[in-house]
Amino acid sequence: MLNPSDQDFAKSLLRIFDNVLLTEEKALSKGYFSDLSIAELHTLEAIGPYEARTMSETAARLGITTGTLTVAIDRLVRKAYVERYRDLKDRRVVRIRLTRQGKLAYRMHAKFHTLLVKRLLDPLGEQEKERLIRLVKDIDEFIAEQYHKYSEEEKALKAKDSGGKEP
Repeated sequence: MLNPSDQDFAKSLLRIFDNVLLTEEKALSKGYFSDLSIAELHTLEAIGPYEARTMSETAARLGITTGTLTVAIDRLVRKAYVERYRDLKDRRVVRIRLTRQGKLAYRMHAKFHTLLVKRLLDPLGEQEKERLIRLVKDIDEFIAEQYHKYSEEEKALKAKDSGGKEP
């Protein structure tokens, strides 16, 4: 059982996570890019504004399958945020890149993140900034480890259910 101070900390972490997502959703719904979901916006972010990426690269960055990404890209192509094309050298490879509208949405979303970071870090001294950044990285690494652990357990269960064959 957590002591009251640790319980407050846990509640604060959950509130931060929820509120960042809710704030992004509200900003999206009121703005020029109200036709985008948060998941779609994060897909644009994974593609990036500069060079074309492969579907495989982008799926790996998002931690999803290429099949799941295909569904998202289909929607983003229809909405004119992403272009999809076959690689000229290897026709088996599918590349995706942001359109002009996709790059604009990307930049607007990046601006939100920049404002958030500046609001948190600007009032702090250098040592405080370094400490906060290190603590947030530690939290991020712990959550990534837990996600990986549960993902591996899920894969093992699926393999067991399918008679030891890979799903």
